[in-house]
Amino acid sequence: MSTRTSGLLLHVTSLPGPHGIGDLGPAAYRFVDFLARAKQRLWQVLPLVPVGDGHSPYASPATFAGNPLLVSAEALVEDGLLTAGDLADAPAFPADRVDFARVVPFRERLLRRAFERFEAGAAPGLRAPFEAFCEQHLGWLDDYALFTALKAHHGGRAWTDWPRPLARRERAALDGACRRHADTVEGLRFAQFLFERQWAALRGYAHAHDVRLLGDL
Repeated sequence: MSTRTSGLLLHVTSLPGPHGIGDLGPAAYRFVDFLARAKQRLWQVLPLVPVGDGHSPYASPATFAGNPLLVSAEALVEDGLLTAGDLADAPAFPADRVDFARVVPFRERLLRRAFERFEAGAAPGLRAPFEAFCEQHLGWLDDYALFTALKAHHGGRAWTDWPRPLARRERAALDGACRRHADTVEGLRFAQFLFERQWAALRGYAHAHDVRLLGDL
């Protein structure tokens, strides 16, 4: 006889928090604690991929990547990649909805600062795990990072509207793009590493409390 279980559906973006959108930080852990106390064994998190048109995860441009907007700033402070001062200039976010027009530039600025500090030598213990992550996910990570960098460079336009050599993925054009956008690409790869690291930590915490996270990447 199978054991019946119950749980709740809640996208991570709906969690409360001070930085404009729910993320993989303290509120997520508190929600796991709540589920455990309530004897709930399932958390349906829904897709955690990068958002697409309309800020929807169901229109994502990526299959394997995580949404970098969900990276916890508090965790980056603990890692030594951000300081409390980096979080002090947060915009006044609404409490009842996600204002993507404010959230996206703020979160992207924090991720850039974290990457710059990492490149300058902060959190040296993350260097080896980052390199291992890049090697493990070589099959999709580099293409995703280059595509994302190029899409931003072309003002968010569809790839079909990019210069023909890039749209046709001609080798010389791709090699040139990799050189021109190398720093942006590396920052995007690092953001994916941070997401995966935080997501794995939350998933492990939940499993330790007998809570399963459904919708895992």
